[in-house]
Amino acid sequence: MKQTQYQARVPGADGIIHYPAEEHQIWAELYARQMQVIAGRACDEYHQGLQTLGLPSDRIPQLAEVDKVLLATTGWQTAAVPALISFERFFELLANKQFPVATFIRSREEFDYLQEPDIFHELFGHCPLLTNPAFAHFTHTYGKLGLAATPKQRVYLARLYWFTVEFGLVQTDNGLRIYGGGILSSPGETLYALSGEPKLQPMQVLDAMRTPYRIDIMQPIYYALNGIDQLYELAEQDLMALVEQAQSLGLFEPLFAPKQAS
Repeated sequence: MKQTQYQARVPGADGIIHYPAEEHQIWAELYARQMQVIAGRACDEYHQGLQTLGLPSDRIPQLAEVDKVLLATTGWQTAAVPALISFERFFELLANKQFPVATFIRSREEFDYLQEPDIFHELFGHCPLLTNPAFAHFTHTYGKLGLAATPKQRVYLARLYWFTVEFGLVQTDNGLRIYGGGILSSPGETLYALSGEPKLQPMQVLDAMRTPYRIDIMQPIYYALNGIDQLYELAEQDLMALVEQAQSLGLFEPLFAPKQAS
């Protein structure tokens, strides 16, 4: 596991996490900035989920507030975790319909980009779509498969997660839209993803599993669903058979330069 400078905050005796005022201010600024950017770019299902979730715009939400809505809509809830968790723990949580949320928020020094998923990324980026049955079902199925998979198989599953839950696009009646939380919590990537600059491919699970990615650059390629409900179809495919096929075929050539050693 990688090291992180962040430490998740824990609830007090009253069960509430008491964030400092400066961290609430960071949430408010991130929220206001991203709400402007996602207008006309996020898919309708995300906007509906955001409205259903009712995240506060001026303070960091308490996870219990989010859980109340998720449980009522799709039976999901959040799980407070440290800044970084193991693959094993990640899949275990998803398999139990618990979405991991690290209870820290980025510093001002990393306001525009950080590699660890913070509470803004998880709650604003991902949780709105967990109110959607297709997205929730796919994520649950993914967790169950990952929990039973070997470490080598999980690497291929991770690529599928990256090109769906994190960086997925979707075709709609109004054109291409975003549903991936890694994009929707990043202003730069939200604009870039629909700019026409990156390569766009129809979602094919086998191709996604064979596509290398880097976490520290704008994505050179995205995979697009033909509708959010296609996630139901993806979940019902024999994904582990496709993992075996991807392992046999090997990876595509990367569309990016190798990372320079520091």
